[in-house]
Amino acid sequence: MATFRMPSLGSDMEDGTLVEWLKSPGDEVARGEIIAVVETQKGAIEIECFEVGTFDHALVETGRKVPVGTPLAVIRAPGEEVAAAAEPPPAPHPPEPMAASAEPAAPEPTAPEPEPAPELAPAPQPAPTSQPATATGTGRLRISPAARRRAEEAGLDPAVFAGAASPVQLADVEARLAGGAQPSSAAQPGDAGAGGALSEMRKAIAAAMTRSKREIPHYYLAHDIDLTGLNDRLATANAGRAPEDRLLPGAVYLHALAAVLKKFPELNGHFEDGAFRPSDAVNAGMAIRLRGGGLVAPAILGAEALDLDAIMAALRDLVSRARTGRFRASEFAAATITLTSLGDRGVDAMTGVITPPQVAIVGLGTPRQRPWVRDDAVVPRTVATLTLAADHRVSDGHRGALFLNALADRITSTEIP
Repeated sequence: MATFRMPSLGSDMEDGTLVEWLKSPGDEVARGEIIAVVETQKGAIEIECFEVGTFDHALVETGRKVPVGTPLAVIRAPGEEVAAAAEPPPAPHPPEPMAASAEPAAPEPTAPEPEPAPELAPAPQPAPTSQPATATGTGRLRISPAARRRAEEAGLDPAVFAGAASPVQLADVEARLAGGAQPSSAAQPGDAGAGGALSEMRKAIAAAMTRSKREIPHYYLAHDIDLTGLNDRLATANAGRAPEDRLLPGAVYLHALAAVLKKFPELNGHFEDGAFRPSDAVNAGMAIRLRGGGLVAPAILGAEALDLDAIMAALRDLVSRARTGRFRASEFAAATITLTSLGDRGVDAMTGVITPPQVAIVGLGTPRQRPWVRDDAVVPRTVATLTLAADHRVSDGHRGALFLNALADRITSTEIP
């Protein structure tokens, strides 16, 4: 028997809420298969299983928030018998009856009367005041924690789901939002509200970036690159492609980054427990700003083995899932370096903050027309500023400069199929 546990999806994660089981007792499980959805500060994360066998039974019910490392389920190896104690889900319930029976035990045996009083007093109060939208004529609205949080972040009143025949899940909220539900004047996720309160995602970002600036000795480099030739080649290649097959500059940047890192392994990996562990694979995180606010940087795994079209397809998939708040656990835990492109944000350059335990982040400013010396003449060219923020414990400015120049050369010389 193997135990499937709540994974750590980043250095800033302490716990998560189990939102959904995608497997039932008796279902076969393959290595790398998604078997559960966990809600964290970063959104709904699809959790992969790295065991082969049969889903025996769950240890945690949906809706429960548990710390990292908590056993969530039991996976039975091929050929193993069904676990004798195949009824752990009820385990979380006994503490409640015990606590309830302990209170009446302290008073006299004739004291069951005070029991209804505590239940009746709080129950009516929250319903009309703090959660008027969650009550229906037939009872309380059943909605998962992830769905409630997403609705609140988007300013969507949960009351719109009143009368739903089954519990409202995250997908139901996303479908409603995609259908044009209008958000209220609530603060957008990732922003501070009227009283300065931070959203859960902003808290997670704040914790990770504070730790980064406190623990990592950053150094910064910048280099201007001429993207005119690349943009011309992209335009020519895309003219003969269907819209869904066209390549974006971001795919070129990721492809070039993965190729160049083979010669600069000290910029690709994790620094943990006082030591740097380089990664053979380039799991390139791509910074994506969410529509409602906030920022995530899930990774394209094994980018060094992908061609341009494969990277473009992976990038489209990543952005599409980011818009609905669905990610996979490995996309966060395995990221070895991050790329952030400011696109059309209109700024020339950015100095990134490294995401622990990574040791580098590459940024690309907005490409714009600038005067450029070419063949001893000043001509207008499309130029962007490439930046590197790196961990001085692992590399130095000399290596960083070599890397940045090599990356610039690779980007500008990329041939577009």
